[in-house]
Amino acid sequence: MKKLIVLLTLFACSIISAQEITMQGKRYFVNGQQLSTREVKEKLSSNAEALRLFKKGKSKSSTGGMFIGLGIAFTAADLVKGLVSDEKYPGPATYIGAGFLTISVPILIGKNKRMKEGIDMYNNGLKSTGDAEEVELNMISNQNGCGIQLRF
Repeated sequence: MKKLIVLLTLFACSIISAQEITMQGKRYFVNGQQLSTREVKEKLSSNAEALRLFKKGKSKSSTGGMFIGLGIAFTAADLVKGLVSDEKYPGPATYIGAGFLTISVPILIGKNKRMKEGIDMYNNGLKSTGDAEEVELNMISNQNGCGIQLRF
């Protein structure tokens, strides 16, 4: 009987400790408490596919940010060059900067989708492991006696 109580307690604790991650804007929350990106990665480490999707979204974010920065830098440098010198303003650097800004848009569009997919996959994994439909409690008997079998 002690083993059954311990087993049920461990099972209940595992369900209680498995908490869903919610995403509001660029912030991540568990039960109203904000998590850092590192803490989110630690939670997602139990689900390799969810972690891979989340990391892919984060890398898209940094790559897109780099392209935005380069685009602004090239465009601003050409604008300053055009203002202080006698050269014609929309020079090649402006077009290069506009190209970088254009490239960054599709990259940044997919980042939130990937991170959300990773978090949703993690949350769905939590729900499927704690489902009452997957838990079986059976009375069994064999040549050694009678007992209770808990299968999850």
